[in-house]
Amino acid sequence: MQKLLTATALTAILASSATAQELTGFNIGILGGENAQDRMTNLECFRAKVEAELGVPTKLFTPADYDGVIQGLLGGSLDFAWLGASAYAKTYLTNPEAVDVMLTKQNTDGTTGYYAIGFAKADSGITSMDDAKGKTFAFADPNSTSGYLVPGAELREAYGTLEDYFAEVKMSGGHEQSIVGVANGDFDAAVAWADGLGNWEDGFSSGAFRKAADSGLVDMTTLTEIWRSKLIPEGPMVARKTLPQDAKDKMFAMLDTMWETDPECAYAVAAGEAQDFVPISHEDYLGIIAARKLQEGM
Repeated sequence: MQKLLTATALTAILASSATAQELTGFNIGILGGENAQDRMTNLECFRAKVEAELGVPTKLFTPADYDGVIQGLLGGSLDFAWLGASAYAKTYLTNPEAVDVMLTKQNTDGTTGYYAIGFAKADSGITSMDDAKGKTFAFADPNSTSGYLVPGAELREAYGTLEDYFAEVKMSGGHEQSIVGVANGDFDAAVAWADGLGNWEDGFSSGAFRKAADSGLVDMTTLTEIWRSKLIPEGPMVARKTLPQDAKDKMFAMLDTMWETDPECAYAVAAGEAQDFVPISHEDYLGIIAARKLQEGM
């Protein structure tokens, strides 16, 4: 009887494995940070390229917050996403076998990192984080690396409990919301991400400011930088671990050469100028994983 049960169980496992390898569709999760329609429009070129490369219907999914993408990857309803380092850390800490790390963005200067940039309105009189004391301050999302994890930790180290330092601490919902919120006077100051390269008036070379400037949502000359974090490791593009290896190989090859084959689409994917998409490994995020564990008391 034991042999029969073992054989039956093995048959079920093999059948399940075979089903998992049959790719009939492909779902891409897009982190928050700008409104859903803009995310869909900006990345339509990427969706179309993936669909042509894999030969299966491909859809973009734009959950309202970062956790929606994380849960989609953990639950297997999403096949691919470009996560921030903190979002990857949460995914890995929840299930180390959920995703494979693939590539990340290499900046125009060859680095693979970015910054959390503190900012305020240029005419607000706030020119430093010291000036922001007693003001309303916005982070982006609890699962954002540059929109919460890193700046929150660095600012707490410098100023103590942030709820005591600022008049009010809010979560805007995303980087775009933080930028527009400060420009509209909803927040006195906030943080968003950028590579820190290029010109401020352009929104730097890539990042949330560049996307907001490119789309006409903000005139960067009306804002001013008041603080900058230490360099943060660029987040990884990840694929669901149980995807067929052939699909993962095709995605890797397409992204690895995208700046050569389709620079316009690569610009959209990278949220601005970049040099390349380059391979990355899990080991590159051990520091962020440790920080996330500390934050969550693990």
